[in-house]
Amino acid sequence: MMSTVTPTPCVGRPRAFDTDDALAKALEVFWRKGFEGTSLTDLTQAMGINKPSLYAAFGNKEQLFLKAIELYEQRPCAFFYPALEQKTAYLVVESMLLGAASSLVDKSHPQGCLIVQGALTCSEAGQAIKDTLINRRRDGEIALCERLQRAKDEGDLPYDADPLLLARYVGTVLQGMAVQATSGICPDELRKVAELVLANFPRNDES
Repeated sequence: MMSTVTPTPCVGRPRAFDTDDALAKALEVFWRKGFEGTSLTDLTQAMGINKPSLYAAFGNKEQLFLKAIELYEQRPCAFFYPALEQKTAYLVVESMLLGAASSLVDKSHPQGCLIVQGALTCSEAGQAIKDTLINRRRDGEIALCERLQRAKDEGDLPYDADPLLLARYVGTVLQGMAVQATSGICPDELRKVAELVLANFPRNDES
């Protein structure tokens, strides 16, 4: 007599999800609440996945945040690095400042700058994240300094212009604009700040 073997139930496969969409949703949560203010529950609820799926796809919370930062810098409305491709130093800075004045207060996403706010709100427990964000800002400063140095070498900036000082000046203004954006500043006022900086930006007569 043949024995009947009861088939073993198949283990259910994890539900597939769109990793790009999930990462975009995680970015928005981090942008609104900051790294430390965001819990895993906040993330899984926003992303529509469970914790095992989050870990499998993105790693831990810190790794997910770093991936979100990369996405943040690659957004179509990101203005800093694309501005470096402008033809003149003035147009580079104009693109950055006016881009910031528009993007930082855009109601279609959280206000301000994730990188600036993230570094300001991290405690000692989040020092690694804070250091990463500070390094990101420094990378931006270096990139702008190199672009301004090239402009000076090409005669696009006055001979006595200091590219490093100018890069730090513009970076400081951008960071201040980001902080003001989170405080509810009027878009027109933010634009006026940008225009004031541009009115005093060093230019050769030909540029």
